[in-house]
Amino acid sequence: MPFRSRLRWFLALALLNGVLLAPVWLLYGELTSRWIALEAILLAAGLSLLPSAGRLAGLRWLVVALLMAFLLVGLGDVATHLAFGRSLNLYLDLPLLRSVFHLLEGNLGFPVAGLLTLLAMVLLALATWLLAKVAASLQGTARSGLAATGALGVLVASGMLIAIEFPQSRLLPVARTPLLDTLHFQGRQLVETHRAHRDFAERMAAGPDPVAALPGLAGRDVVLVFVESYGISALLDDRYARVLGPRLEEMAERFADAGLSVASGILDSPIRGGQSWLAHATALSGLRVDNSLWYRLMLGSERTTLVDDFRATGHRTLAVMPAITMAWPEGRAYGFDEIHAAADLEYAGPPLNWVTMPDQYTLHHFQARIRQDVEPSPLFAQIALISSHAPWTPILPVLDDWDAVGDGSVFARWEDAGESPDELWQDLERVRDHYARSLDYALGASIHWAEDFVDDQTLVILLGDHQAAPLITGDNASGGVPVHVISGDARLLDPFLARGFVSGTRPPRLESYPDGEPPGQEVLRGWLHEAFGAENAPGASVTTP
Repeated sequence: MPFRSRLRWFLALALLNGVLLAPVWLLYGELTSRWIALEAILLAAGLSLLPSAGRLAGLRWLVVALLMAFLLVGLGDVATHLAFGRSLNLYLDLPLLRSVFHLLEGNLGFPVAGLLTLLAMVLLALATWLLAKVAASLQGTARSGLAATGALGVLVASGMLIAIEFPQSRLLPVARTPLLDTLHFQGRQLVETHRAHRDFAERMAAGPDPVAALPGLAGRDVVLVFVESYGISALLDDRYARVLGPRLEEMAERFADAGLSVASGILDSPIRGGQSWLAHATALSGLRVDNSLWYRLMLGSERTTLVDDFRATGHRTLAVMPAITMAWPEGRAYGFDEIHAAADLEYAGPPLNWVTMPDQYTLHHFQARIRQDVEPSPLFAQIALISSHAPWTPILPVLDDWDAVGDGSVFARWEDAGESPDELWQDLERVRDHYARSLDYALGASIHWAEDFVDDQTLVILLGDHQAAPLITGDNASGGVPVHVISGDARLLDPFLARGFVSGTRPPRLESYPDGEPPGQEVLRGWLHEAFGAENAPGASVTTP
């Protein structure tokens, strides 16, 4: 093989090697410890034996397609780890692509989101063209008998090494088999997820669980408030605790002055970084719903939820969802009596990047226009607070006067306050600072609402939906979220105290739970039934006289 051909072969091999190892390097930072992809050697040797013309020449496109598919899956795995703290599951995650675009659109606007999508498609096309050129440059380089023999020897030797390395029998410490590892992992996930899907579907098809009333809460308003991205790391990580610690102390003082009792604990969310609707479904249904497929199965079944339970108790049920800007058939599937999405909340102020309206406005509208206008019957409300959703800019102050909140037009003064998302996200430390401050705002607004409008006829369960992305919390953070149970009637908190919660605004440490693992959010429905679901159950004594 001429020198120029050998040089071209080795350059092409280096590029193939980089393509196969790029996702591994990005995900694990193993640039120095894992720098050989054995499949790259195999593919380079195989392409050099492939003729550059004729019917067989087109086989290079199979190699190009395989490499592009691997690269997309690998980069998708990196993105999924950064966003959700888990591996990509092709069986479950492909439908999320649409949600990713909507998130970009909400943060950056449709023109920028569209431009980024177009740019991604252009880069994809360029990568495909480049790989095709590399594959074509390798074809037919082993023309002579000696070169062909050498290429065949490399092909066989690399194949044998792959056979040894792939089952994790490491012969070469610097080598990996990223392509086969990815195919094997996704294949195993496909089988396991399909089996879990079948089991979950069978459970859903087995028939509805019976609706059970909650007589211990009859006559009382019950408000389930989810705070976006409020994970336990916000209270345990020193970077965030120095901001939120004083807010919890303020909560304790102001609630004491208002005659409110509070107990706090930790529940484990089924997800991290996003997909808040799965946490909502888990808490309402009593099932751990950690992916969109399970979510659709649950909603499409006759599975009952807390919505049904409270309706049977005599409550009017409603959802206040300021992030919902399109049709929401899931809300109808839950069976809420009322759904108050973004367009229904009569907000006259500006959207604040992804956030359609500030949390204080959401709580103000709930109190002034929904809670006060309902019939005398008690209500069960699920409220989603979204000001602590990324990109965490701008940060608003909590207004002391509820009347000043009005129709929300007062928030126009903060429309262009602070940094834009693209400026903020150039500095990860500033992003983390804004994350803590946005949570501080969400909790501040919640405290202000509770001290003014929660009484002894109200039970509030204020909890996080999930931890923030690993970019904020770190890869090894617990999936736990703080839970604060608030009421003017201290007896309503007793069942939670009996289940590991502690008095006050600070949850117990993770070490206090068996193996450091708090119970999942799915236990909430069962706890409410155990405590308030029957006359002879704990908590029955707290029924309204």
